[in-house]
Amino acid sequence: MMTDPSSAPGHGPSGQSAYARAGVDIEAGDRAVELMKASVAKTHRPEVLGGLGGFAGFFDASTLAAYRHPVLATSTDGVGTKVAIAQAMDKHDTIGFDLIGMLVDDLVVVGAEPLFVTDYIACGRVVPERIAAIVSGIAEACVVAGAALLGGETAEHPGLLGPDDYDIAGATTGVVEKERILGAQRIRAGDRLVAMAASGLHSNGYSLVRHVLLNEAGWALDRDVAELGRTLGEELLEPTRVYAQDCLDLADTVAVRAMSHITGGGLANNLARVLPETLSATVDRTSWQPAPIFRLVQEVGKVSQPDIEATLNMGVGMVAVVAPDDADKAVTHLKGRGIDSWILGEIQDAPGGTVTMAGEHPV
Repeated sequence: MMTDPSSAPGHGPSGQSAYARAGVDIEAGDRAVELMKASVAKTHRPEVLGGLGGFAGFFDASTLAAYRHPVLATSTDGVGTKVAIAQAMDKHDTIGFDLIGMLVDDLVVVGAEPLFVTDYIACGRVVPERIAAIVSGIAEACVVAGAALLGGETAEHPGLLGPDDYDIAGATTGVVEKERILGAQRIRAGDRLVAMAASGLHSNGYSLVRHVLLNEAGWALDRDVAELGRTLGEELLEPTRVYAQDCLDLADTVAVRAMSHITGGGLANNLARVLPETLSATVDRTSWQPAPIFRLVQEVGKVSQPDIEATLNMGVGMVAVVAPDDADKAVTHLKGRGIDSWILGEIQDAPGGTVTMAGEHPV
């Protein structure tokens, strides 16, 4: 984790550096690095070489020699406008789960084990404690994912961002044995769809949610909402579930053909991304009841069923396509790991690579 800039300019007559007078506080950046060191260290795998603060992070790739044909996979993403909720609530230690969930769970759908993550935090003003809180969440999520937080950048952008504004993004790299790559090429007619429950909205559709509930309806984040059993802000800041280790373990236990991470675009659109053109899928809405937040957004915002399903995950964070005989075993296995799961639908011998949403959610 580094701060921008890395060089220390001279001081002017005021006793402040020229850069500090321009709004960039190098000392605050250094303090932020010191505060985050312990969090980052907790994520380090044996392959990590060196410490924090250099120009690049090192990961010992000799461990890949254990693979017959290692294939690297990579993913990059951000959190999106959910960051605005963290800023408004002045709570910054959970948003890192949203970042890591968006990163590593895009890797795991191809069967890749996430190895390491790098992050990028852009802010209008470096507040060391706030930066350290953000990184602590990123680090905790990396521990859950089994990935090392290898390095990153904290950049102070006065004049471009407001003093209390920030945005976060990251990238991750993983590895998978070539013959074990999951995807459309493995899917067969009759395969079952196994859903893994989302922890909430995760990190997609917040532009819609904020517009509907905060702007149009005028609800405050500290509003107690009976249907949710907590305040609106607490619900909206619920961290994204990180499925990486659960999915990898599932693939070692049953015949997983493919997986789909349900993010922006909703359930049908993301599931269609892993289907071959020769097959289609049917999702049975009667198999689950979305959490109250989804109904709340739909009813308060008068959002149509197609629109909300094309925007939010509707309570499904990940889908595994498994062999028919392994569907029940997959559900039982995931529940044993604390992931609420159910059979969501099936693959059909119909060309098009499309997903049909059938039935109605139970009331």
